[in-house]
Amino acid sequence: MQILITHGTLARTRVLHFNRWQLGAALVGLVAVLTLLSGTVYHFVFLKAAREGWPVVSQIVRLVVRDEFAQRDRFMRENLDAMAQKVGEMQAKLVKLEAMGDRVSGMAGVKSEELRTTPRSRGTTPGAPGAQGGPYVPAQAVTLEQLRSIVDSLDQSADENADVFTLVESRLLESRLRSLMIPNSAPVHGPVGSGFGFRSDPFTGRSALHTGLDFPSDVGTPILAAAGGVVQTAELHPAYGQMVEIDHGNGLVTRYAHASKLLARVGDIVKRGQLVAQVGTTGRSTGPHLHFEVLVDGVPQDPAKFLAGGEAALAAADKAAEKAGRGRR
Repeated sequence: MQILITHGTLARTRVLHFNRWQLGAALVGLVAVLTLLSGTVYHFVFLKAAREGWPVVSQIVRLVVRDEFAQRDRFMRENLDAMAQKVGEMQAKLVKLEAMGDRVSGMAGVKSEELRTTPRSRGTTPGAPGAQGGPYVPAQAVTLEQLRSIVDSLDQSADENADVFTLVESRLLESRLRSLMIPNSAPVHGPVGSGFGFRSDPFTGRSALHTGLDFPSDVGTPILAAAGGVVQTAELHPAYGQMVEIDHGNGLVTRYAHASKLLARVGDIVKRGQLVAQVGTTGRSTGPHLHFEVLVDGVPQDPAKFLAGGEAALAAADKAAEKAGRGRR
């Protein structure tokens, strides 16, 4: 490409030669300059005119950007409405979660004052009368700041409910562990012969206290741990014969006597239903059977109350521990 430049009648003509690459670079530069110039004019002229309200230019700018602003406002409003609807759903779920937490915490024995330090209904006073009043103020569209405040409040409520369920889970686990340590499982499957209490001694015929339950069974019948614990004794006793004692904690011990064979050793950790011995007739015994005892701080208790299971077993354990504690004092 050639460009001829002349000036006057006597001047020499100048010829400029451009190849296609130079021409392309010139076009790109021209576009960049025009873009920068248009941006500068828009920023310093049109926007300033719109802000300051120039008579003609401001109206032209408003006409140009009105649709853009309306579309942007519509988009933001739709998003806010969707977020507000989502927040409403979250609030409803949190209310259900809180109600369920109250029920579960009641089952776990957690008191309400342990869960919350502030009134549940914000802006109200506990024990205030139920009458209400005030001027009618219609609900307005939620703003972004109000929505953020609601979301923050929901986040705090979710954290509080999570803490509540953590405490409830801890209490339920504690209760479950406690129930696992209560000897409420029968050590031998079969009927009970002689029960707890005074009876005629089978050897002397005199009235004597029978400190446990007798389970008549064949020699070799499995003897199972009535609850989880640690084996503290596994030895031959003059009266009890081959005997195993399991410590369940808090002064609670079970004794399994007259066994033919001991399968647990001192220090073993056993769980409920684990095989610890076999039925026999060793020691002071008239025939093959298991003599089963429950002791709290060394004091014999009626095993039938523990084998009843459930709340009866827990109540028997609490009552026995309370009596033993008073006896020590």
